[in-house]
Amino acid sequence: MHDVVIRDGFVVDGTGAEGRVMDIGIEGETIVALGEVGPGHREVDAHGLLVTPGFVDVHTHYDAQVTWDDKIDPSSGHGCTTVVMGNCGVGFAPVKVNQRDWLIGLMEGVEDIPGAALSEGIKWDWESFPEYIDSIGKLHRTIDFATQVPHGAVRGYVMGERGADNEDANPDDIIKMATMVKDGIKAGALGFSTSRTPLHKAIDGRYVPGTFAAQDELWAIAKAMKSAGPSIFQVACDHTTVPADLNWMESLSRDLDLEVMFNLSQIDQAPTLWTDGLSRLRAANQSGAKIKAQVAGRAIGIVMGLRATAHPFALLPSWLQIMHRPWTEQWTALNDSAFRQKLLTEEPIYVGDFETFVTTSFNKMYPISAGYEPRADDSIAAQAAYTGRTCREVALEYLLESEGHGQLYFPLFNYAQGDLDVLFKLHQDPDTLIGLSDAGAHCGAICDGGMPTFMLTHWARDRSRGSRLPLEWVVHRQTQQTAQAYGLRERGTIREGYRADLNVIDFDNLRLTAPRMHWDLPAGGRRLLQKATGYVATICAGEFILENDAYTGALPGRLVRGRQSSPV
Repeated sequence: MHDVVIRDGFVVDGTGAEGRVMDIGIEGETIVALGEVGPGHREVDAHGLLVTPGFVDVHTHYDAQVTWDDKIDPSSGHGCTTVVMGNCGVGFAPVKVNQRDWLIGLMEGVEDIPGAALSEGIKWDWESFPEYIDSIGKLHRTIDFATQVPHGAVRGYVMGERGADNEDANPDDIIKMATMVKDGIKAGALGFSTSRTPLHKAIDGRYVPGTFAAQDELWAIAKAMKSAGPSIFQVACDHTTVPADLNWMESLSRDLDLEVMFNLSQIDQAPTLWTDGLSRLRAANQSGAKIKAQVAGRAIGIVMGLRATAHPFALLPSWLQIMHRPWTEQWTALNDSAFRQKLLTEEPIYVGDFETFVTTSFNKMYPISAGYEPRADDSIAAQAAYTGRTCREVALEYLLESEGHGQLYFPLFNYAQGDLDVLFKLHQDPDTLIGLSDAGAHCGAICDGGMPTFMLTHWARDRSRGSRLPLEWVVHRQTQQTAQAYGLRERGTIREGYRADLNVIDFDNLRLTAPRMHWDLPAGGRRLLQKATGYVATICAGEFILENDAYTGALPGRLVRGRQSSPV
């Protein structure tokens, strides 16, 4: 008799193969039987339900949250059973005692995670990266988690202020950094990450250490990685220089036989540049390189609200005067007609082109109710035009809804032409990989941790403004493909001998709730969360962690140390 039997479900096994109805038998943490399976101590009636492998999200930034949150929420509530963190060159090891606050400021600035939450939540008991691995290796969580060595922390540890200021590394610095990265890979990190985008800045305004690292530094680190064993060299590129950056990434990958991964998105400033990047990527891989472009499941969008990080009034002098006051005082001011008039007429303070673009592009702002593929007629600019009001008036009316908890959606990347056709093309390209959910990051501005659910609901079921993607392909994208990209070959597929990481989903009724602001981080820190309904069960390592969208309290998740072999 099996421990668990999932009976009569429509199984989409993660390989891309056509789904079919079958039973699944589980013993311990392993799938042991498929097809017509005998009885189990516990049986799940999955008739009419979708059964998939657990999703593997490879870009999450849970480096701090994993130390205090046993649920690893929101990913575990969206069908994920494995997550990868340590992305974009930021993380919390290695670290000297006097650098802890600096690393917190680095993460707060780059990933918009409240510094007070990080200060209160992290219980530091490590200095080196292997010690960090050992520390989080003791944790029991709902789902499995894995990490990478962050360039920013390594550079800061070795070079101190010179590293934080992005000065050139000397030969001794490079040797020390390469050794630390090698030790991190040997200790169980799945890769190394670095950031080269000017969008990534610490809370003090300085670029992430390593943003301008010279080729000798990058090559030395890559060689050290190669000597430690297979791993990923992950790069957060400047969106505007992707085609050119692929020249050095191709050389690094091909010359060192190293797997490289970078972020690829469409940007409004150069809406066709992604096609150049994709063409250059294809040519690089045809020449012998091994490079993947990590792409998002939907437009990387800002959720705007008066209690969020970004909104159209965030740079106005009157708002800046009250932005740090308690909400009750802010709400009192917002109900004052004279104060509102200032918000409608004041000139914003200039702090940068990007900030101006986000706070004044009303043609890119939509009511949150318009969904994730809104039409141009839904925009704040369009509504203002046909009602004869100003854009600010329309925007403020939406934001004041629900006693000041109203929201706007600003699709920042992958929406330059007003639909998701760019992503439709990218998700069919064999040189791309799904990622960039940032599930544990951008707490006050971006809420894309629900991307695994969105892939099912939008792309495989509901899309009406263009073509959909086959269900089997959507599942394959976020299971076998992502698992194998990071060398986790014992999961991501429903086969005998593989890990019993599974989802049982009421596909017809699967839904995403609207994003909501919560104050549940340490020190009362805020974060946007988006929930899902329709997960009948999520199983990690053979244990039920979620039943009917509710956590069971089971904590089978562990740190994944290094690459994992396929079952014999």
